[in-house]
Amino acid sequence: MRSTGEPKEVLKDRDKSITWEGPLVILVNELSASASEIMAAAMQDYKRAIIIGSKQTYGKGTVQNVLNLNNLVRNNASGDLGALALTTQKYYRISGGSVQLEGVKSDVKVPDKFSFIEVGEKDKSNALPWDEIDSAEYTTWDNHFNYEETIKRSNARMSENVQLKLIEDNARWVKSKIDETVFPLNYANYKSRLTLLDEESKRFDEMTKYQTNLTFESPIFEKKLFNDDTSNLKEKRDRWHVTLSQDVYIEEALNVLQDLKVSYTIKKVAKVKE
Repeated sequence: MRSTGEPKEVLKDRDKSITWEGPLVILVNELSASASEIMAAAMQDYKRAIIIGSKQTYGKGTVQNVLNLNNLVRNNASGDLGALALTTQKYYRISGGSVQLEGVKSDVKVPDKFSFIEVGEKDKSNALPWDEIDSAEYTTWDNHFNYEETIKRSNARMSENVQLKLIEDNARWVKSKIDETVFPLNYANYKSRLTLLDEESKRFDEMTKYQTNLTFESPIFEKKLFNDDTSNLKEKRDRWHVTLSQDVYIEEALNVLQDLKVSYTIKKVAKVKE
């Protein structure tokens, strides 16, 4: 991390214990910003996890302080003066590069509904540029996972996935409609246009019918809450579990976790034979 006019500050891990040593996958998209980017970047740099998602995350590598102007002016009679957001710091990956503008690049790139919509820092006209500083001293995680082969297998699966191709086509179609700036004022022409849009959108109905072979259920501690629940928690969880069973990204994340688990076993057996 670096503040204006100050030397870089390297933040150290104060707890060297490891909670989870198994395979790890992180899902991101263009809206993954700030803290989620710090997490994804650290796991990627230390070779601790495989990142699955959009081409890059949001790209917010800065820290802001909000200054309330109402606290600075005494006896103000002009109403709410608002606030100023001041960018005071930038944070960097252990490799020295910033996530500002460029975000975190996914290891396995998949399309989503935001793929062609301008939502990231790179799409802002006044965004700060990407830069880098000297890298920190670090060593990658010593593991037995075959990331290269796992990423290769995942990319192969994703390139042939019909649901993802439909999601990408839908994202392109939505972007084309967002970019339209001319609309008919004649009522008959307007109704005709709506009918055409409705017909065009029907080809994406198959997206909602996608179904994996996965099933989900709440953990034991949560099931105990269902008995005395007054907020329909069980109903909410049941709906969520149905949604998860139709999620192509969750499905692939579990496929990758399985591949990592297999690669770990193979490498461990090979090492024992040596």
